[in-house]
Amino acid sequence: MMNKKLKVVMTVKLPDGVETRFRELFNTTLWLNKDPMPRDKMIEAAQTAEVLVSSINDRIDADFIDACGEQLKMIANFGVGYDHIDVARAVEKGIIVTNTPGVLTEDTAEMTMGLIIAVARRFVEGAETVQRGEFSAWSPTFMMGRRIYGKRLGIVGMGRIGQALARRARAFGMQVHYHNRKPVSQRISDELEATYWDDLDQMLSRMDVVSINAPGGPNTFHLLDAERLSKLQPHAILVNTARGQIVDEEALAHLLRGNKIAGVGLDVYERLPGINPELFGLPNAVLLPHMASSTIEARTDMGDRVILNIKTLQDGHRPPDRVIPAML
Repeated sequence: MMNKKLKVVMTVKLPDGVETRFRELFNTTLWLNKDPMPRDKMIEAAQTAEVLVSSINDRIDADFIDACGEQLKMIANFGVGYDHIDVARAVEKGIIVTNTPGVLTEDTAEMTMGLIIAVARRFVEGAETVQRGEFSAWSPTFMMGRRIYGKRLGIVGMGRIGQALARRARAFGMQVHYHNRKPVSQRISDELEATYWDDLDQMLSRMDVVSINAPGGPNTFHLLDAERLSKLQPHAILVNTARGQIVDEEALAHLLRGNKIAGVGLDVYERLPGINPELFGLPNAVLLPHMASSTIEARTDMGDRVILNIKTLQDGHRPPDRVIPAML
């Protein structure tokens, strides 16, 4: 394997610079269409490739993995999340699964903080008013939002991104609270002046802003269901830049339309690429097209991380970012 370039097939279009590096290092077949690779073509690729470079758009379930050829050694995911991959089945077949951890933290935290401010201060509504030519004069009661300084932020999931968000929130004068499977270290807790809640329901009912930063998967599916969402205060804001399936979107739309919560900022949705039409047209909903990690720097870093994993395999070593069933 040391002297042989691995046959790599991409199911997703990557930045030109990243693709060029792939061609230099591996026997790479690019996917130049900006739409995701159709499933039948993915299966064809998986029957000839040694490494499949996939993304969140690809449904890599047990049926897909069973259709893969014996030569497939790795599914190298271009992204941090891997809930779209049946990792356990892949490992059973001897296929290594990797992801790109640690490279999206700052970008996602920036976007999350931006959404919090955009919803609270009604940025989108204000910008659209100007674009429509409806702004004529300043008024003391025009476009009143809410300040975030001094407000309580409840973070659901205190991993890398949750902690990066907490640091930004502290800089804006917010009080940080969080729910996690277990408390963070005392050093981090002291740095962030963060209050831990082992009971999610109790935290939700007391927060001014709630941000979801937990991983996806069966354990967090509808973690915020209709009952939990109903515990939010009427002035509360909910932001989700993690996984859409964590929130019951139907229940959320119902609360928004009934003005039971103040607003929502979403970058992810329960049934991507589809979006619940009940969320459209709501002045208290800021909806983004899954762009939290969409920076030149992040996409380049992600590509470098995928390359590192494949090159390590090609050199006969264990890839550093393997996803194993124990992580699920």
